[in-house]
Amino acid sequence: MAIASCLRAETLASSADSGLQRKLESILAGLGVSDCVRAQRLGVSVAEVTDKDRPRYAGVNDRTMLYAASLPKICMLVAGFEKIRAGKLGWNDAVRETFTNMIRSSSNEDASRAIHMIGFDSIARVLLSDKYKFYDMRQNGGLWIGKAYGGPNDYWRKDPLHNLSHGATAYQVARFYWMLERGELVDPAASAEIKEILSKPAIHHKFVKGLEGRENVEIYRKSGTWRHWHADSALVEHGGRKYIAVALMEDARGGDVLPQLIAKIDDAICGENLSAGVTVSASRPARRSPGARKRS
Repeated sequence: MAIASCLRAETLASSADSGLQRKLESILAGLGVSDCVRAQRLGVSVAEVTDKDRPRYAGVNDRTMLYAASLPKICMLVAGFEKIRAGKLGWNDAVRETFTNMIRSSSNEDASRAIHMIGFDSIARVLLSDKYKFYDMRQNGGLWIGKAYGGPNDYWRKDPLHNLSHGATAYQVARFYWMLERGELVDPAASAEIKEILSKPAIHHKFVKGLEGRENVEIYRKSGTWRHWHADSALVEHGGRKYIAVALMEDARGGDVLPQLIAKIDDAICGENLSAGVTVSASRPARRSPGARKRS
């Protein structure tokens, strides 16, 4: 037990792997996105977490904070379950449905409902807390929710460093999934609930599109799209291996680049001898109220 404790990684950054870093940089060069990398309009994080206590990490522009559209809806899962654990929010079928619609089908109506259910102040306290530090001034920011996704009382405040309403860095999103895998989002029981909500994506683009047709793949993800901003994030389980991938891209090519990116990351981590078969878990969207809008 003492040896295992000594080997447990404290941060993803302390688990940087030079081999994985070279692979990631080669993948990005091969995709023809060097211009976005140089201009810091593309941030990527990759972590193999097959051994969750000893990850292998690589990142490019991973502390660059970019507009992330709907991806930061994952913030409401952590803040919501923290409020549930504190006894200030009930966990019932209606709340489960709101959270599930917000993630799987990216319902903006349900996201706004969740934000007002939890409260902007409560969300920010969780993101800035010592427990999570998902938004860290010393790390160039991170995950931020500064406005709802439509409806009354939509606006709160933009992030203090970059003036973004819905922002993220690839590194902090990767940390979210690493803590999820370790059962550290709220507590193990809440982490299990959050992981289930992130499963069975109903929107088939970006990372989901790139992994379709590969056998024995489970993906837990949240994406974001608005105009020329494209974002995706996932914990992927494939063939006995587990990895985290996050990409934030400010470029109209993002919708085409991200499926190719995840396919190459999957090849690099899981091997290239992947036979055909359709087992990427997905589902129909959970029920949404009539007129509910989504931003993927």
